[in-house]
Amino acid sequence: MTHPNPRQLGTCASGMPRALGAVRQLGTLRQYGASCPAPTTRRGGPEDTPSGEPVPGPSSGPPSGPRGGSVRGAAGAHPPVRPDLDARWPAHATAVRLPADGPGDDRAAFYRRIRDEHGPVAPVLLEGDVPAWLVLGYREVVYVAGTPALFGRDCRIWNAWDLVPPAWPLQSVVGQRPSLRALDGPAHARRLGAVGDVLGMFEPHGLRAQAASGADALIDAMAGDGRAELMTQYASPLPAMVAAGMWGLPDTDLTALARDLTLLVSGGTGARDARRRAHAMLTRVVRRRRAQPGDDAVSALLTHPAGLRDDEVVEDVMATLIAGQAPTADWIGNTLRLMLTDPRFATDLAGGRLSAGDAMAEVLWADPPIQNLVARWARRDVRLGGRWIRAGDLLIFGLSAANSDPWARPQPSGRPSGNHAHLAFGHGEHRCPFPAQMTAETIATTAIEVLLDRLPDLELAVEPRDLRWRPSVWARGVAALPVRFTPP
Repeated sequence: MTHPNPRQLGTCASGMPRALGAVRQLGTLRQYGASCPAPTTRRGGPEDTPSGEPVPGPSSGPPSGPRGGSVRGAAGAHPPVRPDLDARWPAHATAVRLPADGPGDDRAAFYRRIRDEHGPVAPVLLEGDVPAWLVLGYREVVYVAGTPALFGRDCRIWNAWDLVPPAWPLQSVVGQRPSLRALDGPAHARRLGAVGDVLGMFEPHGLRAQAASGADALIDAMAGDGRAELMTQYASPLPAMVAAGMWGLPDTDLTALARDLTLLVSGGTGARDARRRAHAMLTRVVRRRRAQPGDDAVSALLTHPAGLRDDEVVEDVMATLIAGQAPTADWIGNTLRLMLTDPRFATDLAGGRLSAGDAMAEVLWADPPIQNLVARWARRDVRLGGRWIRAGDLLIFGLSAANSDPWARPQPSGRPSGNHAHLAFGHGEHRCPFPAQMTAETIATTAIEVLLDRLPDLELAVEPRDLRWRPSVWARGVAALPVRFTPP
């Protein structure tokens, strides 16, 4: 006689799959396994199991802090405006509101206070009092990113769509197009493999030559004045120039393209229009390259053995450009800011010990271009970092906070010392593919080295305290970087 609810291998009594394997990133981490809650049909509920018996969480990291109180500063605990939140998300009664314009200069202290009060997984409210979970623990981020059986990229399973207000400013950040970023498993591997193969065709020396040529042209255009604003005149347009050459994009208005792609990363007003403009431009490029192939990445993607449709190519190229443009520009800008304000690196301009490479590595730890990332939706109920995460809940990776997790980096100050286990490029199957990382690093390294070589007496034109970060809780980039120098 067959049992009415047969238990399969790899599942627990409720039929939910257990997490498989150990999580690893550049070294061995402890196996993080997921606990399996008993079946329940009620949305929300207490932090313990439905039966009232607490189940040990999968985390071996720090325990969750007290639930009461509030996080003070740029944002704090905020009682939900809608009473239905209390019933559906009881843990969010003391949720922290993520400020739309970011934590400002006190970023490290902001995330440290959240971690101290809520532990490695914190309840948060997005704009419009939309609930989510901010994953601040390094091990927790690695676990979620490396366990697609429990946490997926398909936003259609989100259980809070009914709470999203009309014209929500975060629609471009949370709502996903049908690109490779929204896929998991074989479908994701097929399209990511095609993009990786195409990007891998561009060798580092060729990219460096292209980036150096663009850098020289931009420096020539601004050098005569002895003053410049490096973000708009240099750091932002250079990645767009290189991308246009790689993908065969029109170079008629690269400034507008760079601005639109930055809006799509930062979110906020204008992001929807920016997406429409970028999508229309790429659609025209793909149609033209389908009819007349060229020596560019779009043509290579259209003829790749994966057999991508035109609409798939449009979406995947857009996803690649969004992930590459603003983060690379901010990597350049944040590194130059560090080198021009930190005595350890400023000394290097006159022959000191720390190099541009050291500064770039430190930025990826301390000020990664993407500080928070809409990352996963829980496929089923699971315990994470001492919290019950329910099926359909949205999880946000706090990449900046996870990089500063004391467990991952006990001594955050000082030289990076070759530690590249940061999460700036993500983790798991949705980690930034190596060819894309190599492209970003080549562009950023070339930009910084050429600039410092051409303008060796470069210095800030304002006091360091007057520099401001671009207002965004998602991206981390200096808003403007005014400098002065002796014209060559």
